[in-house]
Amino acid sequence: MISRWSATATSVATALAAAAAVLAPGTAQAAPPGTKDVTAVLFEWNFASVARECTNTLGPAGYGYVQVSPPAEHIQGSQWWTSYQPVSYRIAGRLGDRTAFRNMVDTCHAAGVKVVVDTVVNHMSAGSGTGTGGSSYTKYTYPGLYSSPDFDDCTSRITNYQDRWNVQHCELVGLADLDTGEEYVRGAVAGYMNDLLSLGVDGFRIDAAKHIDTADLANIRSRLANPSAYWKQEVIFGSGEAVQPTEYTGNGDVQEFRYAYDLKRVLTDENLAYLKNYGEGWGYMSGSVAGVFVDNHDTERNGSTLNYKDGADYTLANVFMLAHPYGAPDINSGYEFTDHDAGPPNGGQVNACWQDGWKCQHNWPEIRSMVAFRNATRGAAVTDWWDNGADAIAFGRGGKGFVAINHESGPLSRTYQTSLPAGTYCNVQNNTSVTVNADGRFTATLGADTALAIHAGKSAC
Repeated sequence: MISRWSATATSVATALAAAAAVLAPGTAQAAPPGTKDVTAVLFEWNFASVARECTNTLGPAGYGYVQVSPPAEHIQGSQWWTSYQPVSYRIAGRLGDRTAFRNMVDTCHAAGVKVVVDTVVNHMSAGSGTGTGGSSYTKYTYPGLYSSPDFDDCTSRITNYQDRWNVQHCELVGLADLDTGEEYVRGAVAGYMNDLLSLGVDGFRIDAAKHIDTADLANIRSRLANPSAYWKQEVIFGSGEAVQPTEYTGNGDVQEFRYAYDLKRVLTDENLAYLKNYGEGWGYMSGSVAGVFVDNHDTERNGSTLNYKDGADYTLANVFMLAHPYGAPDINSGYEFTDHDAGPPNGGQVNACWQDGWKCQHNWPEIRSMVAFRNATRGAAVTDWWDNGADAIAFGRGGKGFVAINHESGPLSRTYQTSLPAGTYCNVQNNTSVTVNADGRFTATLGADTALAIHAGKSAC
């Protein structure tokens, strides 16, 4: 999303940098349904590239979901944020057409990977012109879809996040704000989502959900052909703000931004030992309704979270997130940037990971290997916590797995107590063997800024 967008290219970028920002109500599911709850967010990958990656990497690694960038026709321009200014609900954006989209969904399903669509339904565009699929539009007129009466009466920008009406009726940095309290608009939005469902989509990330009344979203959800499709809503927490994330849990999962903000602070300025009660113990939403991440496409650019440029801090944060049971994790996978506005290399075509600027964080060995760890330890609580009071921690997931993380500046050698059965296990972080004795103990040396992870699902390397 952009929680504080702008109308022109320059101001949009400025606002983005500043941004911190149905299951029927009452029946929202915790993490994504099923035994695999990790989502690879392939930001601005085109649909053909997503399809190939589902087959080659995501399915074999155990990812449960892939999230794709907004597929709707949008304003023209090379910048990434043009995808977040729709001008129609046709699948006609830079990432591919309807046929490519359908093929991607079918291919990912064949690989055992479900598909979540980043869905922009709070607003339309901020200007006028011709869209990526040839549709003509002005800010408040989208022929065959919306006209002026379908937008909120407040046509000025949001200025006060302590005022609920201002946040949910005025314009998110100049973008035409849909009146989602209106019957026609609700039906049109539901129609778009139903079209995606007809193509096999399994769930939605609701962009800028904070700017839509939760009752409006519940109404839209009730109109879906599959009202129990997975929902993940973008509602950025702001202390003292009028609209809070917990209001939206009746519709589905809600993204817990504080998780990512605090993880950056712990990794860069504090001690890993503080993570012992991470999650609800830090005042976050229930893990059963929380979507978590180390970074996303907004936060990696505005500096509020870690990103791929942070080296070991970033890698270890992702290892911790996947090892720890709180929430349903997203792995952000994008591309290198120096210009925060820059769109995807090759227009979204990924010829190979780690080429042409594509970072492929979902396929970094240290991160990819933890997806299977998470799947193997699902349902097991944290046990056998150990820390050195500083930047080395270890914990188990009952009799299913154990992880140790050394974020100190030098190597760490010690004996760890686990609840694992005796046997030989593979440390999936570096493919070396670890032997657990009859007392559940093993001894290991971890280099600086490295981790160890073993689980019952992998005994041989």
